[in-house]
Amino acid sequence: MPLHDAIEAHVHAAERIHVDDTTVPVLAKGKCRTGRVWTHVRDDRPFGGAVAPAAVFYYSPNREGEHPQQQLAHYTGIMQVDAYSGYNPLYVEGRRPGPIIEAACWAHGRRKPYELARLSKMPLAIEMVRRIDELFAIEREINGLTPMQRLGVRQARSRPLVEDLERWMRDERRKLSAKHPLAKAMSYMLNRWQAFARFLDDGRICMSNNAAERAVRRVAVGRKNWTFCGSDNGGQRAAVMYKLIESARLNDIDPKAWLADVLTRIADHPARRIEELLPWRWKLARQQNAQAA
Repeated sequence: MPLHDAIEAHVHAAERIHVDDTTVPVLAKGKCRTGRVWTHVRDDRPFGGAVAPAAVFYYSPNREGEHPQQQLAHYTGIMQVDAYSGYNPLYVEGRRPGPIIEAACWAHGRRKPYELARLSKMPLAIEMVRRIDELFAIEREINGLTPMQRLGVRQARSRPLVEDLERWMRDERRKLSAKHPLAKAMSYMLNRWQAFARFLDDGRICMSNNAAERAVRRVAVGRKNWTFCGSDNGGQRAAVMYKLIESARLNDIDPKAWLADVLTRIADHPARRIEELLPWRWKLARQQNAQAA
């Protein structure tokens, strides 16, 4: 738990985090019910940040909005998420201790048009995907640059494309039935356009929430290898272990080797020096030892 608390404080000190969740089966009387594992990921590398990446995980017995609201009660900054309504109270004006700014995920908005383009060969869907992919191509070019460098490129190259895409979607949506699947996909984005366009004015924001989706995907893949969490307490313990494992992985450290080292030493390690056991500190020490040798 000291490591859990240190990683949580590190993640929530970020200017921008990624948030997502996935389902986990939980044992109940005579059946399995569905719990949730949530992740908050700090990864400043896309905008050239030098601070170590890390991920914090939480378990909840359901997906009620109270859970992410409690998890993020002390966070202020930019949050990259999907459009789940449970996050909405976090965006209200005057929130304390400070505002949370929503940044929407373009990969999520692209998903349905891509399905329609691939499966139905729908010309409008193909065009929508093409336009969005132009923006992602620019993002790949500026990945790892400083926020100001990214902002300059976005203002010069991405903003005209985004403005043109908005006009095009509004025009085409009017020609479609409200029940048309592509019209629904367009409405999903247009109704949240401010959050989707926010990356144009802030070089720290990513276009996608892929950092969080990658973190929970490991949980989703792992579900195939175990039957269930034995209880809510088991789910909470699993979330702590996911946090340690994913934070090690994000720092290019073998989680198994790191955990073996930590669990061997932690009982006799002074609590005031607990940060020395964090994966990014361990990585730094390893690099320094290699240089000294």
